[in-house]
Amino acid sequence: MVTCAIALGSNLGDRRTQLDFAVAKLQALLRGLRVSRYHDTVPVGVPGPQGLYLNAAAVGGTQLTARQLLEALQGIEQARGRERPYANAPRTLDLDVILFGDQMIDEPGLIVPHPRFRERRFVLEPLAEIAPDLVDPVTGKTVADLAASAP
Repeated sequence: MVTCAIALGSNLGDRRTQLDFAVAKLQALLRGLRVSRYHDTVPVGVPGPQGLYLNAAAVGGTQLTARQLLEALQGIEQARGRERPYANAPRTLDLDVILFGDQMIDEPGLIVPHPRFRERRFVLEPLAEIAPDLVDPVTGKTVADLAASAP
């Protein structure tokens, strides 16, 4: 069993319903699922004006590989009508693998830990609510430490 951390986000449609749907699907996918509060956040690093995001984090255990988990998350996104017309486009649902145990993975379409999570308060703050002691295998810092020093 590997402990994994997932970031959840939505800025299209009924954002709360989108995240609630994802949480229900994650409950069937991950053991001992813990989910943060939902946070309204401004878009970061996106082209053009976009609506506010609703973000959260989830942590649970899985026996899936990181690739299998990614594929399951993409299936959940697609079930909510996720489209990818261009990079950082608005989205009904966005699910990202942030941490996968202490593994460091760099494969086409899958980089874990997520390469930009250390600079993203909208990921770190919700994750620190539910799993402050998770450790980033790249820096050796806990999520709580990363959240405290995030820009």
